[in-house]
Amino acid sequence: MSFEIKSCQILHFGPHRAVPGRVVGAVRVRIRETFMGNITTYSLDLKVKADIGTVSSEAVRQALLAHAARQLNKLKARHQPVLTAAE
Repeated sequence: MSFEIKSCQILHFGPHRAVPGRVVGAVRVRIRETFMGNITTYSLDLKVKADIGTVSSEAVRQALLAHAARQLNKLKARHQPVLTAAE
């Protein structure tokens, strides 16, 4: 089984309505997965957030993509085969 991230793009972002200094947004991720000879390509929209205060839009984009990367690493870890240790 393979799990490949093909691309990431920020769909939108803006300030949180209730929490000052927090930015929320959405990131679209294209994923290609191979399982038992079948190749599937799909999009996944992730809700992202960052508590960064007032910074440049480039810093906001970087923080939101970092949050998406953390979510994707958790997802990818669930797709990895579990190896048992030798006793």
